[in-house]
Amino acid sequence: MGEDARFQLGTVGALSLSVVSSVSIVICNKALISSLGFTFATTLTSWHLLVTFCSLHVALLMKLFEHKPFDARLVMGFGVLNGISIGLLNLSLGFNSVGFYQMTKLAIIPCTVLLETLFLMKKFSRKIQLSLAILLLGVGIATVTDLQLNVLGSVLSLLAVVTTCIAQIMTNTIQKKFKVSSTQLLYQSCPYQALTLFVVGPFLDGLLTNQNVFAFKYTPQVLIFIVLSCLISVSVNFSTFLVIGKTSPVTYQVLGHLKTCLVLVFGYVLLHDPFSWRNIFGILVALVGMILYSYFFTIESQQKASEASAAQISEVKESESDPLLTVENGPAVATDAAATKAPVWSSDKDLRA
Repeated sequence: MGEDARFQLGTVGALSLSVVSSVSIVICNKALISSLGFTFATTLTSWHLLVTFCSLHVALLMKLFEHKPFDARLVMGFGVLNGISIGLLNLSLGFNSVGFYQMTKLAIIPCTVLLETLFLMKKFSRKIQLSLAILLLGVGIATVTDLQLNVLGSVLSLLAVVTTCIAQIMTNTIQKKFKVSSTQLLYQSCPYQALTLFVVGPFLDGLLTNQNVFAFKYTPQVLIFIVLSCLISVSVNFSTFLVIGKTSPVTYQVLGHLKTCLVLVFGYVLLHDPFSWRNIFGILVALVGMILYSYFFTIESQQKASEASAAQISEVKESESDPLLTVENGPAVATDAAATKAPVWSSDKDLRA
C-alpha cells in the first residue's frame, strides 16, 4: 500500500472515529444532563481533559508514542486559549437562545475561512465556497428555531467564535510547523486546558445554573454516566486533534455539522425527540453540501499533490542537467553543480501523523 493510500485510509479512520465518539458522548451527556440533572457542563469538560491527559500519560509510559517537547510558551498559550474557547461557548449557550447558539456555531466556518484567507493566504475555490454555503443553509434550516438577541449574549458569541477559530487554526498550524503528531500536541496542551476549565468551571456553572457542583448529590447512576462520559471523551479529544491535523479546521467544522445532523436523527430514533419535515429537509440539504464539499476537497487535494510532485520532479531534472563545466574567457573550469544549485525540497508536504 502506497504512502498516499495509507494517508487517505488514516484520514477516513480519523473522521469515522470523530463522528462515532462525538455522537456517543452527546447521547451520554444528554442522558446525564436531562435525565439525571447534572448540568455542570464546563466542570465536566475539565474532568474530560484530565482523564484524557492521564490516559495519554499511561500510553506514553507504555511507549505507544514518543514525547516531543517544543516551544513551552506556545503550548501553554494554545492550551489556555482552547480552555477559554470552551468556556465562552458554554456561556454563549447559557446567555442566548438555542437558535442563536446554533447560529453562533454556523458562523465558525465563514470566520475560519476569512481568517485563513487574510492571515495564512489560503485560497478557497468557488466550488468549495458554494458547497459550504449549501451545508450552512441546510444546518440552519434543520437546527435554527428562534433568534432572540441580547447585547451580552451577542458579545459572548462573537468572542466564542473568534477564539474557537483561532484555536482550531493553531491546532493545524502547530502540527505542521513543528512536525508533531496530534497525540503529542494533545498530551502537552491537555494540562493547561484542564487547569483553565477546572478553575473557571465551577464559577461558570454556578453562574448559569445557580447550583454548586460540589454540593450536587452524586448517586451511583450519576457517577457511572460521568465515568462513561470521561472515557468517551478520550476518543473525542484525540480524534479532534487528529482530524484537524490531517485535514483542516474547515473540514473539521463540516464534520461537526454532520455530527449535529446525526444527533438529531439519533435523538428522534432513540430518545423520541420531536422531529418535523423542516428538520428532515434541512438535514438532506446539509448532506448535499457535505457530499459536494467532500468531492471538491478531494479533487483539489489530488490536483495540488500532482502539481507539487511535478514541480519536485522538474527541480530534480534541472539540478541534474546543470553543466559541470563553465567557460569564462579561458579554459574550462570544473565546478560543483551541487554547490551552485542546491536542491529545493518541498515544505508543503502534508504531515503523515
